Amino acid sequence: MRGKSLSATISVDELSQLCRSGQKPEIIDVRSEAEFAAGHIPGAKCIPLEQLPFRHADLGDSDLILVCEAGTRARIAQKNREQRGGTIRVLERGTRAWREADLPLVSPLHTNWSLERQVRLGAGLLILGGIALTVSVNEIWILIPTLVGAGLSFAGATDICMLGKLLTQMPWNQLRSKDVQSACPQ
Repeated sequence: MRGKSLSATISVDELSQLCRSGQKPEIIDVRSEAEFAAGHIPGAKCIPLEQLPFRHADLGDSDLILVCEAGTRARIAQKNREQRGGTIRVLERGTRAWREADLPLVSPLHTNWSLERQVRLGAGLLILGGIALTVSVNEIWILIPTLVGAGLSFAGATDICMLGKLLTQMPWNQLRSKDVQSACPQ
């Protein structure tokens, strides 16, 4: 079905009814594997947005429902997949809306916070703490926000985030013992 509208969406209620009806829509979650592992819609397949152009074989010919946290990345994926046959719809307001509707999420981690969100919070707190210590204690504490800024720049340039690597070792980011499957099943 070519020539479909790029604004095609599906609401949380519509998707929930579709899933309960026994029809198994192909749900593609375009978030990162870490975000996917923190909580995803049951039956969704994880294909991060940056991998989507290279994973045509992983997508069937049926209609697709694209999902991300709030809908932005899913709309980007929808636009980039416009040449594909079949209907491509975006879940309105994404996984966030699914969570707010108190619908079930598969979450093999002990946290619902994505690793990216944890990194942003940690970096922000380190910067604020370093500035507060610089102002109230000693100028040497300016090294903390300077090192955090350098670390973020390095992570952006190389895609290697040391704070992210540290956070993956924290207990709340470990798989629950009953969930030994891959965070991004095929």
